[in-house]
Amino acid sequence: MTLLDSFNLTGKTALVTGCKRGIGRAMAVALAEAGADIIGVSASLEIQNSEVEQEIKGLGRSFRAYQCDFNDRTALYAFINKVVEDYPVIDILINNAGTILRKPAHEHPDEYWDTVLETNLTAPFILSRELGKKMIERGSGKIIFTASLLTFQGGINVPGYAASKAALGSLVKALSNEWAIKGVNVNAIAPGYISTDNTEALRNDPDRSASILGRIPAGRWGTPDDFKGATVFLASEASRYVHGTILTVDGGWMGR
Repeated sequence: MTLLDSFNLTGKTALVTGCKRGIGRAMAVALAEAGADIIGVSASLEIQNSEVEQEIKGLGRSFRAYQCDFNDRTALYAFINKVVEDYPVIDILINNAGTILRKPAHEHPDEYWDTVLETNLTAPFILSRELGKKMIERGSGKIIFTASLLTFQGGINVPGYAASKAALGSLVKALSNEWAIKGVNVNAIAPGYISTDNTEALRNDPDRSASILGRIPAGRWGTPDDFKGATVFLASEASRYVHGTILTVDGGWMGR
């Protein structure tokens, strides 16, 4: 196998959560560009003829859409039961779906905390555990979480989000410690400040936006397409000896 061959995902099936837009959509498209067929899921993804489906099918790959609200534990288990029945072999799991609710810590209500932790932490763990069982049986699989700069930092006005993403960092290491020996790679990508729906409030605040931009060595906000290379690398044989890593894609933010 040549180096370039090791990035080829032809014949692989990837499940991408939160794939309707933003980073998740870019990840799904990148995997399809590398040859993988895509299973897409989000709370509001159109079951037929979504923009991401059209783009992936235009690349000659198959796409199957599912809807699931990851804040609903019953719906999550129903989705898992259905998708593993439809797809007995899922080679790659991208745990990208997430939510953020902003309010100062002293005003942060229980419902904000519960929603964010359930969506960002508990649902990805359950999905990884259930699909991970089958990967362990086969002796191969790739699991990639979308972490955050707040895996390492505390942020402002987002205590639930910060807690969920910090916990994801430890979950990646915990799963890797157990599953690396079983042929399953578990890693994460930590986005920096990216131009997506989640950062719209920050980008619309002139002072906050200027403060953030001034710290990014690359001199710009990131774009979803900046995650394509990292996603294919961690999903492919090129990363076969990479376990328990949180790869930052942040324009140099963490080095400043």
